[in-house]
Parts: sequence; C-alpha cells; structure tokens
Amino acid sequence: MSKVGETTLVLDLSALEHNYNYLRSKIKPKTKFLGVVKAFAYGSDTVTIARELEQLGADYLAVAYVSEGMLLRNAGVKIPILVLHPLASNFEDLIVHRLEPSIYSRNILNQFLEVAKEKQQTDYPIHIKFNTGLNRLGFSEDDVDFIARETKHSGCIKIVSTFSHLAASEDANERDFSLLQINSFKNLSDALRKKIGYTPIRHMLNTSGIINYPNAQFEMVRSGIGLYGYGNQAEVDSQLKPVATLKTIISQIHEIKANQSVGYNRAFRSSNTIKSATLPIGHADGIGRQYGKGKGFVVINGEKAPIVGNVCMDMIMVDVTGIDCQEGDEVVVFGSDNSAENFASSANTISYEILTAISQRVKRVLIEA
Repeated sequence: MSKVGETTLVLDLSALEHNYNYLRSKIKPKTKFLGVVKAFAYGSDTVTIARELEQLGADYLAVAYVSEGMLLRNAGVKIPILVLHPLASNFEDLIVHRLEPSIYSRNILNQFLEVAKEKQQTDYPIHIKFNTGLNRLGFSEDDVDFIARETKHSGCIKIVSTFSHLAASEDANERDFSLLQINSFKNLSDALRKKIGYTPIRHMLNTSGIINYPNAQFEMVRSGIGLYGYGNQAEVDSQLKPVATLKTIISQIHEIKANQSVGYNRAFRSSNTIKSATLPIGHADGIGRQYGKGKGFVVINGEKAPIVGNVCMDMIMVDVTGIDCQEGDEVVVFGSDNSAENFASSANTISYEILTAISQRVKRVLIEA
C-alpha cells in the first residue's frame, strides 16, 4: 500500500473478493448469497462495496433503512435490495426505488398493504421476518394465519422470502438454542408455505451461521461482517482478509518530562521522561474516548504505541518512547497488522462498533481488485 499523508481508510477490493469467495465455498452452488451493506457497508463505502458484490455475483444486497437503498439505486445498483428495518413513513420512496421491505409486524404489514394498493402494485416483493428468539423484530407463531390471510389474495404484494436471525451463532455454548431457533424457523416457514400455496425462499444464517450450521443454509444465506474480513472466531478470522485499513500520520513529536501531563484534564501524567506523538484522528473520526488512557494502541513502524491521556475530538496522543519514528511517519490504527477486532477488544467492544464508527470525514482510498 502506498503511504498516506492524512487520516485515510484504505479499502482493498481484492480482500473483499477473497472473503466473498471463501464464504461462497462454504455453501452449496445453488444457495443464493445476500451481502449486507448497511451502515456505509460496515463503515467502508456503500456504493463501492455494493457494486463490487454485484459484479462478483451476489444475488441480493441488504441495507437497514430505505435511504441506504435509495443511495444504491441512484448509483445504478440493479440487483434486489432487502431493507431490513423499513419505516412506514418511507414506503412510497421504497416502492419508487424498487426496494424490498422486511415485513415484521401486523402494523407494518397493514401499512405497507395500504401503500401498495394506493400505488396500484402487483405482486410487489416482500420478505416476512419471523422472531425465533432474538426478540428484536419479527412475527410470532400466532401471526401465521394473519399473514396468510392478508397476503394470499391481495394481489398487490407477494412473499418472496421468509427469514429469521440467529441470536448466538458464533457461541458453541449456545448451540442448543441455535438449533431450537433453526427448527422453529423451519416450522414457521413450512406452516406459512402451506397456507399461502407457494414456496418463498428461506434464509437464516449470518456469517457465523454459514460456518457453524451448514445444514441450515436453506435457499439463501446472509453475510455482513465476514465480507469485511471478520468471522467472530479466531479460526475463521485467519481465513479472511480485512477490507479496511485505517491509517494516519504523526503530526508532531514531544518530549514529555517527568511530572508533566498530556491532553485534556491532565488525564496522563508522566512518571519519567517519555516521547509522545500527536496524530490527526480523534473521537470525531470514530476513535471513542474509551480507547484513551492506555487502553487502545496504534502501530508505528511495526511497534505498538499506546494511546495516552484522553482521546480528543480531532487528535490522539500516543507513547512512542523507544520507537524509531519521526514526524510524517505512517501510523496504522487497524488493518491486517492490527485487526479491528484486536483494536476494539482493547476497549472491551467488538469489530462491528469500531468499523461502523469511522466518520465520513475520513478520506476513503480504493485499491482495486
């Protein structure tokens, strides 16, 4: 990778291709693949990642909200896009942009039916979300008759898939619970299929589910974090490549003498003479205050440099005592040398949070596959 002269998120599309092919290798050839690109494609770049997945052969994309799907349609992305958490206030925009809603409650189904009828839709594709234990969104067993009754003869909508979400697919200690969820989902989908008289595709597995429950891939699987290089399990992480590398530079180096402090509220006080480096990245860029006071670290010329004092809005200071470095040198916050999972764990959080927290003011630089 070329050197950077500012805080930059470097996106490696060859890593995305590698991860996509690895996950594809874990499913049957006929099983469809849905790539999750919500939250700016896990903090990277929504349009870039979506276009690449479309080119690689993904069958579906998924976003959280209608506005995210609209962005992709306006950028020319043509494959089906599932909106995981549509809000009724956005249903008209959803239809205009041919996005496919997750329908997860009686209220949402009734409201979407009303808009679909008003817009004179025919067999508009919808996805029925079943709650099998995550207890976040979704219909229950008691709703199956209602779903069938409201959708079977409406003419304006058609169920193209049923789906659910595993609560702990990466946790071997929760395997019995995951198997109960899978069985519940199968029974709910079968019951609905019998009542509506046709067979929607089914999908339940996320990244960890793809690895740990291959017999439950049904007709489609969904992957989010795995596409970006993380598998929630060390043995899976070793097979994946991080797509995003967050880099910055050293702006200034200071000698901090004994009893001197660094940063706001004098949160760091030196017991002996050290050398600190100031970097142009802070909590406005996604590096939260929880990484301060020695919890988080960056890598400079192959050496770990812990964050000292409080994280500022636009800057952090790191201890570079004993590290051969100078102003202008490149700094790696996370990437292949220091994974986002490793960086996040220093502050007792997860890769998802640090990846999706990276501010849109951080420059994105693309490395083509």
